[in-house]
Amino acid sequence: MDLKSFEKQVAVSTTDICRQIFESRSHSIKIKKEQVAVRNLVRIFKATLKLANRKGFHAMSLRDLCAESGMSMGGLYAYFINKEELLTLIQEQGRAIVARVMDNQLHGIEDAEQALEMAIRSHLYLSEVLQPWFFFSYMETRFFHAEEGKRAIAGELQTEAIFSGILERGMAGGAFDIKDPLLVAAAIKALLQDWYLKRWKYKRRKISVEAYADFVISMVSAYGAVETMKGEKK
Repeated sequence: MDLKSFEKQVAVSTTDICRQIFESRSHSIKIKKEQVAVRNLVRIFKATLKLANRKGFHAMSLRDLCAESGMSMGGLYAYFINKEELLTLIQEQGRAIVARVMDNQLHGIEDAEQALEMAIRSHLYLSEVLQPWFFFSYMETRFFHAEEGKRAIAGELQTEAIFSGILERGMAGGAFDIKDPLLVAAAIKALLQDWYLKRWKYKRRKISVEAYADFVISMVSAYGAVETMKGEKK
């Protein structure tokens, strides 16, 4: 599976995220026409991530957001009441999409090696499509208020749990020879983060997301190969 085929399979654009925000928050969002509300949420979402990348979400004011998005203060208040609620909107739906996509892509795959490959590719391709959100979530975590910070940490641990669960299943079935699946899962997560945090580095080296996925998969597979397989490769 390459990036293009992944994008065809999953709806993960900014518009998709904003549509889900509207559907989940229709009771509190004052604009009731979906098309208008989603269009404005996209403007807010993109402006927020742009400002956060430029000056940091914690330093961004709602007046800054008005200027960047081209919306009035009253227009912003139709969707959220303060920065904390805006942060919750963005993070809540981002985490929901990651969980949904990973669950859907792994559904029905019993073979642990295939599941590991699918999990790595899916996460990398998802972070490529939603790179601004992934970057924002990682870089701003230290500035989140206490409750949102806890949810962000829980989200990262949930992703690691997906990988450790696959590794444990492979260990039980004899596919992997790993002493500490939690540690390996954490290492996989770090490799995935390096892609979306240092995208410039791989772009400069002309490394595609597919090539990076192949590298991560081959490295983890080589590390986790059972001893008989390691012996055969020597």
